[in-house]
Amino acid sequence: MFEALSDKLGNVFKRLSSKGKLTENDVDEALREVRLALLEADVNFKVVKDFVARVRERAVGVEVLESLTPAHQVIKIVNEELVVILGGGQQKLKYAAQPPTVILIVGLQGAGKTTTSAKLALHLRKGGQRLLMVGADPYRPAAKDQLIILGKQIDIPVYVDGDTTVSICANAMKRAKEIAATTVIIDTAGRLHIDEELMAELKELGKKLSPTEVLLVADAMTGQEAVKIAGEFNATVGLTGVILSKMEGDARGGAALSISSVTGVPIKFIGTGEKTDALEPFHPERMASRILGMGDILSFVEKTEAVTDEQKKKELERKIRRGSFDLEDFLEQLQQIRKMGPISQLMEMVPGISSLSRKLPQGADENQMKKVEAMIFSMTPYERQNPGIIDGSRRRRIARGSGTTPQDVNQLLNQHRQVQKLMKQIGRGKGIASMFGLR
Repeated sequence: MFEALSDKLGNVFKRLSSKGKLTENDVDEALREVRLALLEADVNFKVVKDFVARVRERAVGVEVLESLTPAHQVIKIVNEELVVILGGGQQKLKYAAQPPTVILIVGLQGAGKTTTSAKLALHLRKGGQRLLMVGADPYRPAAKDQLIILGKQIDIPVYVDGDTTVSICANAMKRAKEIAATTVIIDTAGRLHIDEELMAELKELGKKLSPTEVLLVADAMTGQEAVKIAGEFNATVGLTGVILSKMEGDARGGAALSISSVTGVPIKFIGTGEKTDALEPFHPERMASRILGMGDILSFVEKTEAVTDEQKKKELERKIRRGSFDLEDFLEQLQQIRKMGPISQLMEMVPGISSLSRKLPQGADENQMKKVEAMIFSMTPYERQNPGIIDGSRRRRIARGSGTTPQDVNQLLNQHRQVQKLMKQIGRGKGIASMFGLR
């Protein structure tokens, strides 16, 4: 996400950092390029104008221009102002004082409401909530069917019985009490903001349910159109938050960088992929850091902790200390990484290498992972535990079994030796935590 904008801003600041002292003209020239980069990223014109004005006001002060590191000071200011236009700070979901909490999901058809409802349900269940999802779309049978299928995949109950939106929701609230659900997520029908009848229906639903949250699912790839839609829905039904879907496909970032400033409605979550676990709470400060190519190490650590079993971490630490990190361990770590998401997205979070993620061919990381898995699965258990015995004939057999070449097997064994060597060095010293979050 934000690839185009990140590259352009990176080039601006690289040139700025190459200078020693900065003049007011240097700052103005850099800000002209920043302004152009933001406009090309489809950021709202007024948001860009106000942003550049605030940055300039702070950046041309004596304290910055006379600083020993003026370029770093300017980048720091840009980072802080990006956080402001992204919303200023994380806005978490609110919960009802008396359960169940009712979350109304609204938006246009095709924005990803139903999938997002399932993603949100899964996210909240991980936080200890007991969920009921409601398919409140009597107009499109496929919408109910889709929610039922998603509910079965993530093992969360779905309610769809009723002839009208209001009757479905009324029946669902009774069901929620029967199963002691703490949170009810209502997936409403897709509707255009100019459809007066359907918007009136949404208003009536709001009055009857008094939802704690009214969340708009907006397609990030539509840029300023998403901002306009958010403004219209907010004026009609009163939004409490936005979930930007399809952020993984948004190379520009116009919607994310405009929507809160223009509408006053905070972004609460972003969708980062098609899988049901591809939903992230929105942190403005972390997103600003990603945009500037400085990574997002906190999100990286959270993803790592989410897929790592405590007992396995301890066992891995013991193996590292003994220097017995074999190919079965190597495979297990690769599989843990795959659970965290696409490698390109993970690389975006790591300071210093985030720009490399944009150079990977699409799908290259997943294909390489599959190739490595195939090679290791083609080995015998004894070979995995003792890779030193793999000679030429064994390499040829493994290559045939995995649909690869002996050279691919050689490369895997070399990579494993390098990792094993690094593990031994870490095991003898400090820093195990920094490799796998062991402490």
